[in-house]
Amino acid sequence: MRKTKFVTFGELLLRFSKDDHLRLSQGGYFTSRYGGSEANVAVSLATLGDNVEYITRLPETPVGHAGLESLMQLGVDCHRVLFGGTRIGTYYLEPAAGMRSSRVIYDRANSACSELAPGMIPWREILKNATVLHVSGITAAISQNSADATFEALDIADEMGVKVAFDINYRKNLWRYGADPRETLKRILSRCDMMFGDAIEFEWICQRKQPPFTATDTQFKMQMDEYQAWFEDLHREFPRCQKWLMGMRNMVASSRHLLTALLYTADNPEGPYRLLKAPIHDINGVVDASGVGDAFMAGLLHSVYTYPDNAQLQLNYSLAASALKNTIPGDYNLATDEEIQEVLSM
Repeated sequence: MRKTKFVTFGELLLRFSKDDHLRLSQGGYFTSRYGGSEANVAVSLATLGDNVEYITRLPETPVGHAGLESLMQLGVDCHRVLFGGTRIGTYYLEPAAGMRSSRVIYDRANSACSELAPGMIPWREILKNATVLHVSGITAAISQNSADATFEALDIADEMGVKVAFDINYRKNLWRYGADPRETLKRILSRCDMMFGDAIEFEWICQRKQPPFTATDTQFKMQMDEYQAWFEDLHREFPRCQKWLMGMRNMVASSRHLLTALLYTADNPEGPYRLLKAPIHDINGVVDASGVGDAFMAGLLHSVYTYPDNAQLQLNYSLAASALKNTIPGDYNLATDEEIQEVLSM
């Protein structure tokens, strides 16, 4: 077991979706699976052999316990998950087909996790031997209570010297309680040591356009000078963060995606910073794109502590993990290190 301990914090969801590319209005049954951004990261890390603990709040019902068991069976430490409230958050997924995009409908109001509040989670005990705390913008979006609980976790992580990893995870439809999403997520970003976001989220949070990623094959030329200036400006605004991972995807069709990533990184707090690019993966045969960003985040966390002196490998590993997730149904990325290494060797 690795000495590095990761802690992820967020809401576990029950996902309902249609098989065979049916629309939500078609057919008489739904397929159910558990997932959720921070849980997906935890599963990926556990699958890669890492020591990972997941923190959330679930209703003490058969549905809540079944969700917990889905994580524990995959090697995630859940022994300090809280129970309370009356319902688990859910979402409905209508899968993409051809030129039709996927659609997500959330049903998370008054969920057990949305009713979390500061003081409920024993963060000092949880983070006592932790190396990294992972949070995302989703937890700050679902309620003021859960946003406050997120900032409490960040305060205690800083106090205890625990690194913070952050996924922007901007979900416009979740911000309903009155907070300014950009301001709130910038407050988290200013306090993280490494982060992930897709290109659209990067543009949204900094309100600045970047060169478009319009690849239709693996020979696409990235505008690296423009990206370099773009990341330099972003880093000046948020100087604490040492690793900026941006995923980039062009969907040629629902089953064919071009995927790549950039990593703006320093080997130490004093720099110098450098911008690295990954190869472009042409994924022809996408099965399920849910959780692709979470696979990126988990790949970064795992590789930073497995290959601490090789930033290019950290980037390529994160991309390979994400590319493989596209081939796996459900939210969880069950790609193993051996499978990721095979992609890296191609």
